[in-house]
Amino acid sequence: MEYIVEKIGMSRTISVPSTAVTLVKLIDTKVCEVIENRQAIVAYSRSKKMNKSITGMQKKYNLTPEFNKFMTISVANEEAGDLDLSPLNDAKIVKSSFTSKGRGFAGAIKRHGFAGGPGAHGSRFHRRVGSIGNAEWPGRVQKGKKMPGHYGTDKVTMKNEIVSFDAETGVIVLKGAVAGANGSLGKIRIVK
Repeated sequence: MEYIVEKIGMSRTISVPSTAVTLVKLIDTKVCEVIENRQAIVAYSRSKKMNKSITGMQKKYNLTPEFNKFMTISVANEEAGDLDLSPLNDAKIVKSSFTSKGRGFAGAIKRHGFAGGPGAHGSRFHRRVGSIGNAEWPGRVQKGKKMPGHYGTDKVTMKNEIVSFDAETGVIVLKGAVAGANGSLGKIRIVK
Protein backbone atom coordinates (compact mmCIF):
# COMPACT_ATOMS: atom_id res chain seq x y z
CA MET A 1 0.00 0.00 0.00
CA GLU A 2 1.26 3.48 -0.90
CA TYR A 3 0.48 6.86 0.62
CA ILE A 4 1.25 10.42 -0.46
CA VAL A 5 2.98 12.33 2.34
CA GLU A 6 4.52 15.73 3.00
CA LYS A 7 7.83 16.03 4.85
CA ILE A 8 7.41 18.21 7.95
CA GLY A 9 11.01 18.07 9.18
CA MET A 10 13.41 16.25 11.47
CA SER A 11 13.37 15.88 15.23
CA ARG A 12 14.57 13.38 17.83
CA THR A 13 13.06 11.09 20.43
CA ILE A 14 13.27 11.91 24.12
CA SER A 15 14.24 8.35 25.04
CA VAL A 16 17.79 7.48 26.06
CA PRO A 17 19.68 7.10 23.80
CA SER A 18 18.03 9.72 21.59
CA THR A 19 17.14 8.71 18.02
CA ALA A 20 16.92 10.98 14.97
CA VAL A 21 13.44 10.86 13.42
CA THR A 22 11.66 12.44 10.47
CA LEU A 23 8.05 13.63 10.70
CA VAL A 24 5.83 13.18 7.64
CA LYS A 25 2.14 14.08 7.31
CA LEU A 26 -0.39 12.18 5.26
CA ILE A 27 -1.96 14.26 2.47
CA ASP A 28 -5.78 14.19 2.28
CA THR A 29 -6.37 11.77 -0.61
CA LYS A 30 -9.52 10.53 -2.37
CA VAL A 31 -9.64 7.25 -4.27
CA CYS A 32 -11.35 8.06 -7.59
CA GLU A 33 -11.31 4.67 -9.28
CA VAL A 34 -9.86 1.26 -8.44
CA ILE A 35 -8.41 -0.17 -11.66
CA GLU A 36 -6.91 -3.67 -11.05
CA ASN A 37 -4.38 -5.41 -8.78
CA ARG A 38 -5.12 -2.83 -6.06
CA GLN A 39 -3.96 -0.02 -8.37
CA ALA A 40 -6.12 3.09 -8.14
CA ILE A 41 -6.40 6.61 -9.50
CA VAL A 42 -6.27 9.00 -6.55
CA ALA A 43 -6.75 12.76 -6.25
CA TYR A 44 -5.09 15.09 -3.75
CA SER A 45 -4.71 18.81 -3.18
CA ARG A 46 -1.46 20.47 -4.18
CA SER A 47 -1.31 22.47 -7.39
CA LYS A 48 -2.90 25.90 -7.86
CA LYS A 49 -3.04 25.50 -11.63
CA MET A 50 -6.36 24.67 -13.24
CA ASN A 51 -7.05 23.68 -16.82
CA LYS A 52 -9.74 21.87 -18.81
CA SER A 53 -8.29 18.40 -18.25
CA ILE A 54 -8.22 18.86 -14.45
CA THR A 55 -11.76 20.30 -14.48
CA GLY A 56 -12.92 17.33 -16.60
CA MET A 57 -11.40 14.81 -14.16
CA GLN A 58 -13.03 16.60 -11.21
CA LYS A 59 -16.38 16.50 -12.97
CA LYS A 60 -15.96 12.81 -13.90
CA TYR A 61 -15.24 11.76 -10.30
CA ASN A 62 -17.52 14.37 -8.55
CA LEU A 63 -14.61 16.02 -6.71
CA THR A 64 -14.45 19.41 -5.01
CA PRO A 65 -12.09 22.02 -6.56
CA GLU A 66 -9.29 21.52 -4.00
CA PHE A 67 -8.59 17.98 -5.31
CA ASN A 68 -6.68 19.01 -8.42
CA LYS A 69 -3.72 16.59 -8.70
CA PHE A 70 -4.05 12.98 -9.86
CA MET A 71 -1.78 9.96 -9.48
CA THR A 72 -1.89 6.17 -9.74
CA ILE A 73 -0.82 4.28 -6.59
CA SER A 74 -1.51 0.91 -4.97
CA VAL A 75 -4.21 1.10 -2.26
CA ALA A 76 -6.02 -1.13 0.23
CA ASN A 77 -9.44 0.15 -0.90
CA GLU A 78 -11.84 -2.08 -2.77
CA GLU A 79 -13.92 0.83 -4.05
CA ALA A 80 -13.80 4.61 -4.53
CA GLY A 81 -13.96 6.96 -1.54
CA ASP A 82 -11.62 8.02 1.26
CA LEU A 83 -8.21 6.35 1.37
CA ASP A 84 -8.03 3.36 3.77
CA LEU A 85 -5.43 4.12 6.49
CA SER A 86 -5.90 0.91 8.53
CA PRO A 87 -2.77 -0.86 7.11
CA LEU A 88 -0.60 1.88 8.70
CA ASN A 89 -1.66 0.81 12.22
CA ASP A 90 0.16 -2.53 11.87
CA ALA A 91 3.01 -1.38 9.61
CA LYS A 92 6.56 -1.59 10.94
CA ILE A 93 8.81 -0.75 7.95
CA VAL A 94 8.13 1.52 4.97
CA LYS A 95 10.07 2.57 1.89
CA SER A 96 10.04 6.36 1.52
CA SER A 97 10.59 7.93 -1.92
CA PHE A 98 11.34 11.65 -2.14
CA THR A 99 13.12 13.97 -4.57
CA SER A 100 16.46 15.10 -3.14
CA LYS A 101 17.36 18.77 -2.81
CA GLY A 102 18.64 20.37 -6.01
CA ARG A 103 22.17 21.77 -5.80
CA GLY A 104 22.53 23.02 -9.36
CA PHE A 105 25.88 22.74 -11.14
CA ALA A 106 28.34 21.42 -8.57
CA GLY A 107 32.07 20.72 -8.64
CA ALA A 108 33.56 17.24 -8.32
CA ILE A 109 34.44 17.63 -4.64
CA LYS A 110 30.87 18.49 -3.61
CA ARG A 111 29.21 16.17 -6.12
CA HIS A 112 31.32 13.03 -5.61
CA GLY A 113 33.02 13.62 -2.24
CA PHE A 114 36.57 13.90 -3.56
CA ALA A 115 39.24 14.79 -0.98
CA GLY A 116 40.85 17.68 -2.86
CA GLY A 117 44.48 18.74 -2.76
CA PRO A 118 46.68 20.36 -0.11
CA GLY A 119 45.62 23.83 1.00
CA ALA A 120 49.07 25.43 1.48
CA HIS A 121 52.80 25.30 0.69
CA GLY A 122 52.43 26.63 -2.82
CA SER A 123 50.07 23.90 -3.94
CA ARG A 124 48.03 24.98 -6.92
CA PHE A 125 45.73 21.96 -6.72
CA HIS A 126 42.87 22.63 -4.29
CA ARG A 127 39.38 21.76 -5.56
CA ARG A 128 39.97 20.72 -9.16
CA VAL A 129 39.31 17.30 -10.68
CA GLY A 130 42.86 16.71 -11.86
CA SER A 131 43.83 14.78 -14.99
CA ILE A 132 40.91 13.06 -16.69
CA GLY A 133 42.51 11.09 -19.53
CA ASN A 134 44.91 8.21 -19.84
CA ALA A 135 48.04 7.84 -21.99
CA GLU A 136 48.05 7.13 -25.71
CA TRP A 137 45.60 4.28 -25.11
CA PRO A 138 42.60 4.72 -25.10
CA GLY A 139 43.25 8.34 -26.14
CA ARG A 140 39.93 9.57 -24.80
CA VAL A 141 38.07 10.18 -21.55
CA GLN A 142 36.48 6.97 -20.23
CA LYS A 143 32.67 6.81 -19.95
CA GLY A 144 31.33 7.39 -16.46
CA LYS A 145 34.24 9.60 -15.36
CA LYS A 146 33.27 11.49 -12.20
CA MET A 147 33.30 15.16 -13.16
CA PRO A 148 31.49 18.39 -12.28
CA GLY A 149 27.86 18.61 -13.36
CA HIS A 150 24.23 18.75 -12.26
CA TYR A 151 23.79 17.50 -8.70
CA GLY A 152 20.58 16.72 -6.82
CA THR A 153 16.86 16.48 -7.75
CA ASP A 154 17.12 12.68 -7.94
CA LYS A 155 14.49 10.23 -6.71
CA VAL A 156 15.88 8.73 -3.49
CA THR A 157 14.23 5.67 -1.89
CA MET A 158 15.23 4.37 1.53
CA LYS A 159 13.86 2.00 4.17
CA ASN A 160 12.59 3.55 7.39
CA GLU A 161 11.18 2.03 10.53
CA ILE A 162 7.89 3.50 11.80
CA VAL A 163 8.33 4.83 15.35
CA SER A 164 4.71 5.98 15.74
CA PHE A 165 1.58 6.82 13.75
CA ASP A 166 -1.14 9.24 14.89
CA ALA A 167 -4.34 8.49 12.94
CA GLU A 168 -6.08 11.73 14.05
CA THR A 169 -3.45 14.17 12.81
CA GLY A 170 -2.06 11.86 10.11
CA VAL A 171 1.53 12.32 11.32
CA ILE A 172 3.94 9.41 10.88
CA VAL A 173 7.26 9.41 12.76
CA LEU A 174 9.98 7.59 10.78
CA LYS A 175 13.32 6.52 12.23
CA GLY A 176 16.25 8.19 10.44
CA ALA A 177 16.28 10.67 7.60
CA VAL A 178 14.43 10.93 4.31
CA ALA A 179 15.59 12.88 1.27
CA GLY A 180 14.18 16.24 0.19
CA ALA A 181 13.43 19.64 1.63
CA ASN A 182 10.84 20.33 4.33
CA GLY A 183 7.41 20.72 2.72
CA SER A 184 8.24 18.47 -0.25
CA LEU A 185 5.86 15.72 -1.34
CA GLY A 186 6.81 12.06 -1.55
CA LYS A 187 5.42 8.56 -1.25
CA ILE A 188 5.73 5.89 1.40
CA ARG A 189 5.12 2.21 0.66
CA ILE A 190 4.49 -0.39 3.35
CA VAL A 191 7.11 -3.16 3.25
CA LYS A 192 6.01 -5.09 6.36
